[in-house]
Amino acid sequence: MQNRMARLAANGTIVGYTLRLKPDVAEPRIHAFMTVAVEGNQVDAVIKALRGEPAVTALYSTNGRWDVVAELAADSLEGFDRVLGRIRLIEGISQTETSLLLSTFKF
Repeated sequence: MQNRMARLAANGTIVGYTLRLKPDVAEPRIHAFMTVAVEGNQVDAVIKALRGEPAVTALYSTNGRWDVVAELAADSLEGFDRVLGRIRLIEGISQTETSLLLSTFKF
C-alpha cells in the first residue's frame, strides 16, 4: 500500500493529504506566551534547556526587554502551573512574564 501511495504521489495523482484525529484525542487546552529575560550571555544554554521542556511548542529570539519568547501548551491549569515551575528553575533565567491566550482570531 505504501509503495502504491508513493508512486501516485510521485506521478502527481495525489496532490495532498489530510489528517483526521479521533474525537477523543484532545489537544492541549491551555496556551500561553512566556517572555524570558536571560542573565548575561546564557541565551544559548537557556534555549537548550527550554527545547527539552515538552510543554514548549516554539521559541523565538527577540530584542528589547525580553531575550526569548516561548509558546507553551498544557492540558490543564494544574499542568500549566507545573510547567511554569520547571521553567522558572532553569539556570540563567532572571525573569519571566506569562500571558495566557484566551481567544484566537483567524484571518
